[in-house]
Amino acid sequence: MEKVTGIGGLFFRAKDPAALKKWYHEHLGIGMEPGSWAQEAGPTEIAPFELSSDYFPPSQAWMMNFRVRDLDAMIGQLEMAHIEVITNEEWNSVIGRFVRIHDPEGNPVELWEPSQMVIDHYGL
Repeated sequence: MEKVTGIGGLFFRAKDPAALKKWYHEHLGIGMEPGSWAQEAGPTEIAPFELSSDYFPPSQAWMMNFRVRDLDAMIGQLEMAHIEVITNEEWNSVIGRFVRIHDPEGNPVELWEPSQMVIDHYGL
């Protein structure tokens, strides 16, 4: 069976696409022009949630999750830019640590620092 080899893109609507592209580039280091950003090798979770889940706001149909190497450094960087970082110890697990931010249009963005177990498993 032929399978997909990775995520080729994530497309979503925005009130101000140019401003949102700039925000993602400035604060998360993600270039949004074709070919300007390539993810590092590692796990990517594709997981549907129950409609009743409260893991992210019911008004949102989706949520992005990005892997980071050093969550504490990322939190410091975001806080210096006056971006609210939401933490919840219940989100952390054997697979790593998680925090949440929202982009300027209110979309939830989860940041994940994989645990050593995940790093070892995937050879990261």
